[in-house]
Amino acid sequence: MKITVSINLGGSSFNIDDDAYAELKDYLKRLEFHLAPEESSAEILSDIEMRMAELLRTSLTPYKQVITIDDVRRVISIMGTPQDFSGEESSSPESERIYSTGYHRMYRDPDHRIIGGVCAGMGAYWHVDPIIVRIIFLALIIAGGLGVLIYLILYIVLPEARTTAQKIEMKGRPVNIHNITDAVKKEFNSVRKNMKF
Repeated sequence: MKITVSINLGGSSFNIDDDAYAELKDYLKRLEFHLAPEESSAEILSDIEMRMAELLRTSLTPYKQVITIDDVRRVISIMGTPQDFSGEESSSPESERIYSTGYHRMYRDPDHRIIGGVCAGMGAYWHVDPIIVRIIFLALIIAGGLGVLIYLILYIVLPEARTTAQKIEMKGRPVNIHNITDAVKKEFNSVRKNMKF
C-alpha cells in the first residue's frame, strides 16, 4: 500500500504516489535553481509544467488513475534534465536537428499569420518560407477559386498553435526544457524590443 498525494501541475490536478511526488518535486526544484538567473524563469517554468502535465495525462487510463514513479521518470527522460542542457549547447548542430518522429504536427501559426495562419503553419511544418505557400494558394485562387475552399477547410481542421509546446511541435523540434527555454527567451526578448519602440 502506498500513500498518494493530490497535486496541481500546469493547471491540471493529479493523484500521485508519494515516491513519485518526491522525485517530481526534486526535479522541479533543480529546474527552478537552474533557471533562476533567467529574467523569464517564471514563464519558462510555467510552460515546462504545462508540458509535463500533458505528458502525465497520457499515462492515465480509466483503470489507472494514479501517477507512479515510472511515469515521472518517463516524463523526465522526455523533458531532459538541466545538466543535459547546461553550457553552450544551443549553438550545436544537434540542437538544431529536425526531429520528425513524434514531434512534428501541423498547426495554424498565429505569430506569422496574414489572414488565419494556415500558410505560415504549413511553411513551418514543411520548413519552407510561408511566402511560397501563399503564392501557391494565390495561384489556386486565380486558377479557379479552389484555393479559397482548401484554405477554409484547413482553417477549420488545423488547430491554432497557442502554447509554447505546440509552437515547438509545429517546427518539428522536441518539446524539452532546452527548446521551451529558448522559445520563451525569444518571445520575452521580442516583447521587450517592441516595448522599447
